[in-house]
Amino acid sequence: MQPQIIAIANQKGGVGKTTTCANLGIGLAAAGKAPLLVDCDAQGSLSISLGYAQPDKLPFTLSTAMERILLDEPIAYREGILQHEEGIDLIPANIELSGLEVSLVNAMSRETILRQYLDTVKHQYSHVLIDCQPSLGMLTVNALAAADRVIIPVQAEYLPIKGLEQLLQTIAKVRRQLNPKLKIDGILLTMVDNRTTFAREIASLVREAYGGAIRVFATEIPHSVRAKEISAEGKSIFAHDPNGRVAEGYRNLTQEVLQIEKQCEKRKTGFCR
Repeated sequence: MQPQIIAIANQKGGVGKTTTCANLGIGLAAAGKAPLLVDCDAQGSLSISLGYAQPDKLPFTLSTAMERILLDEPIAYREGILQHEEGIDLIPANIELSGLEVSLVNAMSRETILRQYLDTVKHQYSHVLIDCQPSLGMLTVNALAAADRVIIPVQAEYLPIKGLEQLLQTIAKVRRQLNPKLKIDGILLTMVDNRTTFAREIASLVREAYGGAIRVFATEIPHSVRAKEISAEGKSIFAHDPNGRVAEGYRNLTQEVLQIEKQCEKRKTGFCR
């Protein structure tokens, strides 16, 4: 099977993109896969959450790699790829990515620079997970243009859900103009507090509104204080709280994602529902 590139995308911040990217990646590693995680956010949240507390001091980041592609300069084998103790590799990011995004505006093939870079490294891996920035700017468009599939984390609250339509329109536009193979794996409900009627109503609303056209993952990631603690430790939820509800949620998500891949492999076409 070809390496699977999955963008974790939502222009809304604070919906669990980085937590999902890190823990899905480590969940895939635990399932015997070989994942590469790509931090595509100038804030470097994924890099920080995986233990690189000062990403601005790293000598090679995603910005370096994409700049080399822009300048048609060589990149050495595995240059800048960091190894994490829980079985994943990481291409980190830092504030330099903001400057690169500005320079992309006037670049030739500006929407495909990330894809061109990932084409040089993806065959070492079973999966490439891209943690997108909280906007629909040029870097997110690059991620969608490079991806085979998209996972959309959505916090179980009213305002984050309102932004879904804009993201879905952007995905549709990228599919039409840049990447016809792009598929939506599904909407992932995160930070769900099932003790409240409101959260249950929002979850039900999402399933009713979108479930007919787009998969809404059966797995829901519960709200947990422990999940917020892990970025300070540089570890996944599996290392921090392996028996907790959030770890169980991400194990279940990993299995759902792998099941989607099996369906896609059988059908080869469509949205793999």
